[in-house]
Amino acid sequence: MFPKASSSQSTTGFSGSDALSHVYIRYPPLRCDIPGARGLFYDDGNKLLFSPTSDQIISWKTSPFSPLVIPTSDSVCEGPVLSIRYSIDAKVLAIQRSNHEIQFWNRETGNTFSQKCKSDSESILGFFWTDCPTCDIVFVKTSGLDLFSLDSELKSLHLVETKRFNVSWYVYTHESRLVLLASGMQCKSFTGYQLSSAGIIRLPRFEMAMAKSEANSKPVLAAEDVHVVTVYGRIYCLQVDKVAMLLNSYRFYRDAVVQQGSLPIFSSKIAVSVVDNVLLVHQVDAKVVILYDIFSDSRAPISAPLPLLLRGFPRSITASSQSSSRNAEDSEAKDLSDTEAIIYGDGWTFLVPDLICDAANGLLWKIHLDLEAISASSSEVPSVLEFLQRRKLEAHKAKQLCLAISRTLILERRPVSMFARAIDILVTSYSYSIKTGSYLKGMKAEKSLPSGVPQVNSPSTIADDSASRVDAYGKSVKHESVSGVHNDSMNKSPTFSGSDSEDNVTIEPLKTSSGDLHSLGGNVESKILMGAEVPSDGVQSGLQSQLLGLGNNLLNSNVTNHQEPQVTSAAVSPDEMYSFVISPVEEEMSGDTSYMVSIIIEFLRSVNSEKIKVHPNLYVLTIQLLARNERYAELGLFVINKILEPSKEVALQLLESGRQNIQTRKLGLDMLRQLSLHHDYVVLLVQDGYYLEALRYARKNKVNSVRPSLFLEAAYASNDPQHVAAVLRFFSDFIPGFKSTSDHNSYCRILAEMNSSITA
Repeated sequence: MFPKASSSQSTTGFSGSDALSHVYIRYPPLRCDIPGARGLFYDDGNKLLFSPTSDQIISWKTSPFSPLVIPTSDSVCEGPVLSIRYSIDAKVLAIQRSNHEIQFWNRETGNTFSQKCKSDSESILGFFWTDCPTCDIVFVKTSGLDLFSLDSELKSLHLVETKRFNVSWYVYTHESRLVLLASGMQCKSFTGYQLSSAGIIRLPRFEMAMAKSEANSKPVLAAEDVHVVTVYGRIYCLQVDKVAMLLNSYRFYRDAVVQQGSLPIFSSKIAVSVVDNVLLVHQVDAKVVILYDIFSDSRAPISAPLPLLLRGFPRSITASSQSSSRNAEDSEAKDLSDTEAIIYGDGWTFLVPDLICDAANGLLWKIHLDLEAISASSSEVPSVLEFLQRRKLEAHKAKQLCLAISRTLILERRPVSMFARAIDILVTSYSYSIKTGSYLKGMKAEKSLPSGVPQVNSPSTIADDSASRVDAYGKSVKHESVSGVHNDSMNKSPTFSGSDSEDNVTIEPLKTSSGDLHSLGGNVESKILMGAEVPSDGVQSGLQSQLLGLGNNLLNSNVTNHQEPQVTSAAVSPDEMYSFVISPVEEEMSGDTSYMVSIIIEFLRSVNSEKIKVHPNLYVLTIQLLARNERYAELGLFVINKILEPSKEVALQLLESGRQNIQTRKLGLDMLRQLSLHHDYVVLLVQDGYYLEALRYARKNKVNSVRPSLFLEAAYASNDPQHVAAVLRFFSDFIPGFKSTSDHNSYCRILAEMNSSITA
């Protein structure tokens, strides 16, 4: 159950025109304030929020999040409620009535039964349902774990296994299927179990680091200071050390738990969320949130600490709540503002991974990232692009921002080397998304479960991968062990997320020698919990200042306002780069062809390194730019060295640009012949006046698709009766039935007239 607020000293935050934030909650929230309710409870296994009354359990579906979701209810007997959870298949409702009893309801038949502790010396700390093949539900007790299976008739529990050890408190998330059990005088010794569809895995026992404020002091670790999160398919435990003011990070392997560095904190009260694999550390007392991305190359946050904002709140309500009027409307608006516009209220509870429950006011909020604001807050373009390419929840917006950044780089004439680094990131990401099939996928239909219960997450076994794995580029990546006291070095990771489904990760052993890990808190090089560096000067460049507007407006002329496609990857294809960046930018930079050619060459270099095909229009544009500056020698080298891939479009553009340069036109003709475009080659030879050569080529390559009249008209235009006669004889000899056509009769008559005029 979530605690009620004892006071309200929190601030009210609105998204005014001068407000800037990287994280926000959107109005309206999901309202779950029921008269007579006995608090709010969250079931992360089924993504349900519960509000029990004297004889009912009212529940709201929280995934997908909708403020207008219609609640469902189950009738139950009156009694105290300490915890509520549905079974994985949503057929059984379990309610913890006391520290010694849990009551069960069969939702189909209405039958009930209870399970109690056998000894008064032990008490139930909590319970959770599992999809483990050996058990259905786990009781966490002060004496250890009791694993039960539910009988086929759903009438009783059968004890499967008991794991005995002292437990002070525990932390469990269904997302990770991991339960951490704290013990010891300081509650800093932990035993972990992962109970998933793959079975039960016991993690090695480990201790968390805690600084001492005084020599003889022994601070006690509280449950609210330990957070289990899943980021990029890996399980991490984050521990708040209030004395050292650090957030210690631990990563779970099958055979080791490794401390992987620490992050500074600036508040004694810390909350943690994960949104789209971005770690959000809420500094509750300071009322700011700091973002970290574990794939970045620095332990610095992604951006500067900024407040959490409330967006979409009606301005009329805001204005009326701040006025001094005493009429009824203003009073009602003020009450609404006081309950719904409080940021970091005392009654706030942060739910894994991205929800906020305001138990005091009966509200549920969902946390969102502002990708545009994050992009605009950093001048490190490569880091921003890497960050955007890893986003999946708003992949379409991330893609638009990447295109906007690329376009701005060119418009501002940034150094070609900077564009080269940016385009390498985008091309590599696209290549990886094609290999993994994540570029475009349709949204799968959500299967609904009985009584409005949402579909349960697919099973996950998440304590981490082995020390040797394959990264996003297909290369082997191995952990490197280092020695030392400080956890400053962290694990190298691929640039892009290695899987589309972050839920399905298997536990593998950490393969290191005994000398690599001096202790469970030893050093393993791992770059976790890091982000792009924040500019120290605080001055935004033109790129930064334009990003927010570009994110919404840059592509409006090119992208329709229809429903966004179901894009699961922010990868940018070469065709999109040409259509939305290079082509429109070239029109705006018509006077600087040399720079545009350099940009295109870098783009071609990058795509060729990944063996990706590009649209011929890009090659056509390159030819136009080179010809515009009369750089025909370079153009010839580009064609000869296959920098410009041969195609019909490229050949025709070479012919067009070759009107002022015969060598370029010859390159176009040669390309048509190399591509076996015999018809086009013959027609162009005739148009250039080489109709006799065209006849020989047509006969040699058996080209019979060209109209005879085309050759006859060219021969007649030469005013040479011998050529006309030769062409007539050629078609008469090699095309059956030609003598009976109107062309034969007409040009025989014309030939006779030409001969008679010569004789006269």
